[in-house]
Amino acid sequence: MKRRPWWITLVGVVLTGIMLFPIYWMIDVSLTPQSDMRKSPPDLFPLTPTFEGYEKVVSDQLPYLGTSFVIGVGTVVLTLVLSAPAAYALAKLRPRGGNALSFALLIAQMIPGIIMAMGFYAIYLNAGILNTVPGLILADSTLAVPFGVLIFTAFMRGIPDELLAAARIDGAGTWRTFRSIVLPVSRNSIVTVSLFAFLWSWSDFIFASTLNSGGKLQPITIGIYRYIGNNNQEWNAIMATAVVASIPAAVLLILAQRYVAAGVTAGAVKD
Repeated sequence: MKRRPWWITLVGVVLTGIMLFPIYWMIDVSLTPQSDMRKSPPDLFPLTPTFEGYEKVVSDQLPYLGTSFVIGVGTVVLTLVLSAPAAYALAKLRPRGGNALSFALLIAQMIPGIIMAMGFYAIYLNAGILNTVPGLILADSTLAVPFGVLIFTAFMRGIPDELLAAARIDGAGTWRTFRSIVLPVSRNSIVTVSLFAFLWSWSDFIFASTLNSGGKLQPITIGIYRYIGNNNQEWNAIMATAVVASIPAAVLLILAQRYVAAGVTAGAVKD
């Protein structure tokens, strides 16, 4: 096997370092004492690290983190419940208008979030679910469901029809075939859709600031925003909050990366 030229590896390392530097600097600032915050030039390493910022995260930001976790899990559940059956119908049952529906779902992903938030605001105000956690779960799901349907459809089209036919011969109906055959073999796509749904809801700010600005339970994006506004001098606490808020997303990406690679590319190649 031909070895890769050394300079390509070097370029990759340099580009990776440039992309990861903001994350490193966020961690560095979170450990920097407040007295050294305006030091010039700044220290590239926290020579006298402090955990004051992380102590403030525990005391001030835990409720926001808990709310974001609830919203993320709720968004994942609602996305899977809606997108998996819809994708199975499009991929294997082939209803009339299926192609038009797939195109509509693709177009739905191109609508700017702020426009959707404005429409949701009027609907939520009349429905009485403004400033509520269920309202945010529903709004975040509108971004994840179209993506989930497209990913599931691409994967489920690759499931052999003979496998489904064998299940029908054994007496399984449409729902039983979907639940007992299709879902178990769709593990990679389930992990992919779940991961992206959780990350979208976890990092959402537009829906949170528009639809839940006055709610009692608010996500971490609003917590960081308000913390910056009220404590714009305590940058170690602000960066510590950002570090803690990034940990769940980073852990999930590391754990699920091989499933995501398989789930995203599923259906791209046919034998």
